[in-house]
Amino acid sequence: MKRTTIFTSPATVLCCLLGALLGAGGYTFREGEGLAYLGSESKTCVNCHIMRDQYDGWQKASHHAAATCNDCHVPHGLIPKYLVKGENGFEHSKAFTLQNFHEPIQIKPKSARIVQKNCIRCHGALVSEMLAQNRGSDEPFKCARCHDRVGHGPTR
Repeated sequence: MKRTTIFTSPATVLCCLLGALLGAGGYTFREGEGLAYLGSESKTCVNCHIMRDQYDGWQKASHHAAATCNDCHVPHGLIPKYLVKGENGFEHSKAFTLQNFHEPIQIKPKSARIVQKNCIRCHGALVSEMLAQNRGSDEPFKCARCHDRVGHGPTR
């Protein structure tokens, strides 16, 4: 009688698990149009149904002709840009998979700081005097405090 050897070494098990993980991850990336998220096309942001109001508002806002979603919502250095895109993608995927996101969607403090930096990067000459003024307050200068409809206009 001939014996059949089954490979159950730790290396074989690890390779099988890694293969399954990479296969599932690759399939999910392809089906979720993952490559689109590496670009700068604003239409990509509406792949998530929850972003429809923000996208519609952006199309009606004054910045529509001048700025994409990435111009405002991610840093502009190559490495920081993709680090934030990766972090946001992971957090969004986790939130949508587990269905534990706030509705309506709200900007997180870290993302709000990125938006603020990008406002100043584009409009620095215009706001430089406001930034230099002593406001007599502990609250930092925030462009969106007064201009919250510039990037995302009315949705109705």
